Amino acid sequence: MNNQRWLSRNFLVFFLTWGVFLPYWTGWLVQAKGLSVAEASLIMGFGLLARGASTLFAFPFVSKYWSSQTVILVLTVCSLVATLLYIPISSFNTLFVVTILFSAVYPALLPAVESTASALVQQGDVNYGKSRSYGSLGFVISVLIVSVVTGYFGEQAILWSMIAGLCFILFIHFLPTPAVLLVKPTIGERKESLTMRSLWQVKSFPIVLLVVVLLQGAHASYYNYGYIYLQNLHIKNYYIGLIINIAIIFEILYFAKADHLFKKWKPSSLLLLAAAGSTLRWILVYLFPNVWMFMFSQSLHALSFGVAHYAFILYITKNLPKQQIPNAQGVYSAFALSLSTAILTLVGGFLYEISPGLAFLGMIVCTVPAILLIVVTRKHYDY
Repeated sequence: MNNQRWLSRNFLVFFLTWGVFLPYWTGWLVQAKGLSVAEASLIMGFGLLARGASTLFAFPFVSKYWSSQTVILVLTVCSLVATLLYIPISSFNTLFVVTILFSAVYPALLPAVESTASALVQQGDVNYGKSRSYGSLGFVISVLIVSVVTGYFGEQAILWSMIAGLCFILFIHFLPTPAVLLVKPTIGERKESLTMRSLWQVKSFPIVLLVVVLLQGAHASYYNYGYIYLQNLHIKNYYIGLIINIAIIFEILYFAKADHLFKKWKPSSLLLLAAAGSTLRWILVYLFPNVWMFMFSQSLHALSFGVAHYAFILYITKNLPKQQIPNAQGVYSAFALSLSTAILTLVGGFLYEISPGLAFLGMIVCTVPAILLIVVTRKHYDY
């Protein structure tokens, strides 16, 4: 089994489902299940808290006992079961409970796949950016498919698209897998595995983590309200899918060339570039509330998300031992991709009720401090 091909394929199939979940799930709760924006925001916010707890504690724990392949397989089955529970329910309370269950298992697939990537990269025979670009491609394909099927079959097609995608992941993981990912940790390795506490003792790690927490959390309004925002601008569903994909196209271009273009860049320089691009992005959306500026701002996703994510992967790959990678990925997913986003989703929902554009501008409360933090600490901690 070619490791590069395996990783590219797995990024592709996972992001086929992520392209359903990330841009459409809040909108689906509003449009298909009849919730208000505030109710959907509350549910998604608590879902992110469940996601954070799961990836911070449960994922690193099971990674010490199960092989990487087993972890992904179990999470996929649990995610599919949780998704099926959505079919018969419609009340706020039941949607709240099922979303908590779904959020505890499905998003944990992301750090699981990323951990396999870091492990394969450390072996020296995998180009991370190249494989990750296939994930972005899967996201593009998914958004286009969902935008078309919702145009024909309505918002309920979002749920069925997720079910189909999870079934596809399940099928893929019965195909041949790199041998290193099939081996579960031995008793000796579990005893020698590094604790979460030792991760925090790496002097530069808390600083780098805080920066990416701020930068990734700043996408909360975009992820949860971008779809609804474009609907308020009277954009048809099909075109919404195309507009969302502009960001991912630039993300693909970035990841495809990142290993070559930024080979000599330090993580701190990449994070500073990401923070500046993110700040510019949200200011432009606020100042010019029209579809054309929103489309232009999508090009900055390569900076606000792509560069920040790549910088973190580069940092942990070069600075942490293999045994510490699942812990780092769990912490990153919990704090940067879940907890910060959960808090800012609630803040964004409040601001969105006042003015849609204000929900985006409010995100610079994270990006500006990130810039200052990088400038102050980069030389002292040498990251």
